[in-house]
Amino acid sequence: MALKKNDKFMLLLSNISANLKESSNFFTEYKLNNVSDLKIFSEKMKEYETKGDSFVHEVIKELNDAFITPIEREDILHLAISMDDVLDGLEHSAALFKMYSITKADDFMLQFVEAIQGSVNEIDKAIALLSSKKLLAIREHAIKTKDFESKCDNILRQSIKHLFTIEKDPIRIIQYKEIYENLEEIADSCQSVANTLETIIMKNA
Repeated sequence: MALKKNDKFMLLLSNISANLKESSNFFTEYKLNNVSDLKIFSEKMKEYETKGDSFVHEVIKELNDAFITPIEREDILHLAISMDDVLDGLEHSAALFKMYSITKADDFMLQFVEAIQGSVNEIDKAIALLSSKKLLAIREHAIKTKDFESKCDNILRQSIKHLFTIEKDPIRIIQYKEIYENLEEIADSCQSVANTLETIIMKNA
């Protein structure tokens, strides 16, 4: 469904979601081979994060100027910020990879990233439905996003148990544990988006 000109908030939310999805795809698909790749990887993620910030600032400006909004102002703002939190987490994760010179993701990291990308895809579908006013259909995608977060909780427990079992280098333990926990926090941020979407459904459907 094409957006009307006065649906500027829905267009901005769609822009934030599209940028998040594009950044998540890049994060997932970029192949790290050496330390120089880490610089490219982290710099590109920073570009996505900066672009996302500019969209959020635009949302805030439009909210300040708007007399009427399609849904409550607080919900628009929470949705924009919670999606931005996901992107901030991805950018921070890329920065950690660079800082610790990790050029190969282990199986647990790959499981996290797969679940996060799944969550981001569900969020993108939900935002498209919000833009076309199909509120009740959003719930399915919110539930799937929460399922991915639960999966990441399990991955975190398994990854840390495995780390303390096989790794003897205390520095490496600290580094990997921080990355695992950061990836799980990204999944938590995805769940926050889902919670905000469910609040919007409850208020407006």
